[in-house]
Amino acid sequence: MAKHPHHVAEAPGLFGALPDAADERTSPASVAIGAEGHRARMRDRLLRAGADALADHELLEMLLFLALPRRDTKPIARALLTRFRSFAGAICASPAELREIDGLGEAGIAALKTAQAAALRLIRAEVVDQPILSSWTRLIDYLTAALAREKVEHFRVLYLDTRNRLITDEAQSRGTVNVTSIYPREIVRRALELSASSLILVHNHPSGDPNPSRQDIDLTQAVQAAAAPLSIGVHDHIIIGNGQWVSLRKEGLV
Repeated sequence: MAKHPHHVAEAPGLFGALPDAADERTSPASVAIGAEGHRARMRDRLLRAGADALADHELLEMLLFLALPRRDTKPIARALLTRFRSFAGAICASPAELREIDGLGEAGIAALKTAQAAALRLIRAEVVDQPILSSWTRLIDYLTAALAREKVEHFRVLYLDTRNRLITDEAQSRGTVNVTSIYPREIVRRALELSASSLILVHNHPSGDPNPSRQDIDLTQAVQAAAAPLSIGVHDHIIIGNGQWVSLRKEGLV
């Protein structure tokens, strides 16, 4: 009996069929299929057209792919956007909140928090070595990125040199900000250690409303009283809300 040749299908690759040899001259994005093809096309768009060519869920997919190379990251990216509404909201979410997303895991959470840290470093670089008072918009952008989405109050002090350049930005406390939780003398002592000539107080209101409370005003006056005898100026106290901010100096309270 004559044997009929059998058609043998080529074994598929991990993420889909392998390209034919005749297609080697075409880009991977044009020949690959399945999850890997999807990722290749996104990479190609990112490198050719920049980040604006990607939607928020695609940017999240690519970021998570670096941490979860063998997972389909699209459902996770969609879940993040459903919960946190935007790329910024997702990377700024707390680790505890991110752990509630099915399939994310510690590696994925670390990838998102790394992206947040990188973004803050980039924005902060626009502030460092620049006179703060003449680059106010960049300063507010940095503070908003750092604090606007925090769920509890954070109090920070920006220490400035004689040319109003940032020496350092230091966290002082986390939790309710008031006179009893912040120590004005410690803030002034640190200014002396850094040879700072002035400082800016900063904190956020998790409620989203940046209007100062009586405690905010009392705290500002207490720091001013401790700093004045040592000729250390308090330029301002900035309160960051959700998409809004208030300068106590502009309000006539400093």
